[in-house]
Amino acid sequence: MISAAVAIGGGHGTSVTLRALRQVAREVTGIVSVADDGGSSGRLRELLGVVAFGDIRKCLVALSPEGPGADAFSHRYLTGELEGHVLGNLMLAGLVDASGDLVEGLATAGQMLGAAGRVLPASLVPVTLVAEGSTGTVEGQVAVSAAGPVHSIGIQPADVAAPVQAVDAIGAAEIVAIGPGSLFTSVLAALAVPAIREALGRARGRVVFVANLRPQLPETEGFTLEDQVAALEAHGVLPDAVLADAALRGQAGRYEDRVRLAQLTGQNPFVHDPAALALALEKVADELSSGRTT
Repeated sequence: MISAAVAIGGGHGTSVTLRALRQVAREVTGIVSVADDGGSSGRLRELLGVVAFGDIRKCLVALSPEGPGADAFSHRYLTGELEGHVLGNLMLAGLVDASGDLVEGLATAGQMLGAAGRVLPASLVPVTLVAEGSTGTVEGQVAVSAAGPVHSIGIQPADVAAPVQAVDAIGAAEIVAIGPGSLFTSVLAALAVPAIREALGRARGRVVFVANLRPQLPETEGFTLEDQVAALEAHGVLPDAVLADAALRGQAGRYEDRVRLAQLTGQNPFVHDPAALALALEKVADELSSGRTT
């Protein structure tokens, strides 16, 4: 059993990692990018000046027991003035406003849902993604996602603060899992916060990158496993280990010695399976802590 674990990234991918980690870790923390500017999150961000709540909501649900509470938190309105909004996003906005503190409001939401862990924002204020890619400089997560292959990513404001709780969680973790998820617009968007990246550099625990199963078009068109890890290194984060699906065998290039291969999918070959990922993460954590290699 892992003593304390942290997952860093965005919504769908990190929610899978959190579902995995809650099975094999006593303490679990999710640290999530708040750069989204589309959909319900983008509308609330523009209206209220709040961080994007959508990815945070998905991660809170991932840590919560199945049932009416989690279902309600995920409910999307289909008609009327609230069309397109998700109830959980509205509730998070209200809880943060009522408490006057972002981290406290999210903690209250976790308590209401019975979450087996906590979810923290990567930054305390909204940020805007700025990408360099095949079409030049592009701003905003939605625009970046659709613009074409990305070469590098950053955020504005560049010196945004991270919650001290997030920095402390990284420092206390036995294992920090990065990804999977949209490499530039979710994973590296969270790592672009200076305090998060610096905390990883000081981390006493081991940093594991959970690689994507395939390129995401158009963001990472043509990327191999080696290209995924190279993008992390180019942005200041070189993981201790890379956990990749067995189908990516032979793609690691110069990072081959860091790669741990495992069957990470189940009946659906297009997504990571939480149970399979849990077993693989526990095995890698045990191996890294004991100094063994595969």
